[in-house]
Amino acid sequence: MKKSSFVAMVLGTVSGVLFALGMCMALIPEWDMLGQGAAVGAAGLVIGAVTVLVWRRMEHKRPIHVSAKAVVTAAAGVVGAMGLGVGMCCSMIWDMMAVGVAIGLTGIVVLLSIIPLTRGVRG
Repeated sequence: MKKSSFVAMVLGTVSGVLFALGMCMALIPEWDMLGQGAAVGAAGLVIGAVTVLVWRRMEHKRPIHVSAKAVVTAAAGVVGAMGLGVGMCCSMIWDMMAVGVAIGLTGIVVLLSIIPLTRGVRG
């Protein structure tokens, strides 16, 4: 394993654990730790961003170029994941099965649209 891959794996794991723990702290009402959870979750996000920068630097890659296509792809990923999550909540928590399935399927279709968006359609 290359050193850059190992560093990225360790930093990515730490950032993921901090983000997940922070979200649990913030969103579980019994814990009553909204402020602390938001801080820990934000620290996880910052370490995640640092991980990307460190890994790209260790691999001698160019800085990330932000284009309109990258922004649209990221937005489609966020919208699709949120749609899928809301659909699951509607189905499992709020007793709105038909609406939840429709919203969830729409989220899945949006996520599937990312493939031709990034790779293109070739005939």
